Amino acid sequence: MTPDQPDLDLRDLLNAQTGRLGWPELQRHFARGVVLCVARPLDLVEVAATLVRDDAAQMRDWLDAGAVRKATLADAGRWAAAQPGLWAVVTAPWVLVQEDTAPDAQR
Repeated sequence: MTPDQPDLDLRDLLNAQTGRLGWPELQRHFARGVVLCVARPLDLVEVAATLVRDDAAQMRDWLDAGAVRKATLADAGRWAAAQPGLWAVVTAPWVLVQEDTAPDAQR
């Protein structure tokens, strides 16, 4: 085992827990105020791993840059209307989402 192995294991675990979902599945989490939007080109799994590792400095940089932010009512309205595919991973209490930009991403 190398010093980097625990981080690789964490990323593998988070990657295995990442999946696609739609607005109906996300609605209750949004209502609780725990949905974080992850902008591209950030890697959703890397952001989740950063949260789990409690790397506050990196999270603050992303938050300050707007690359990671709490979901807004505008996001909710867009998701409800367009029903886009969303990639999501849970790092309790947060649900991190990233819109799927693939051509067939509509649910």
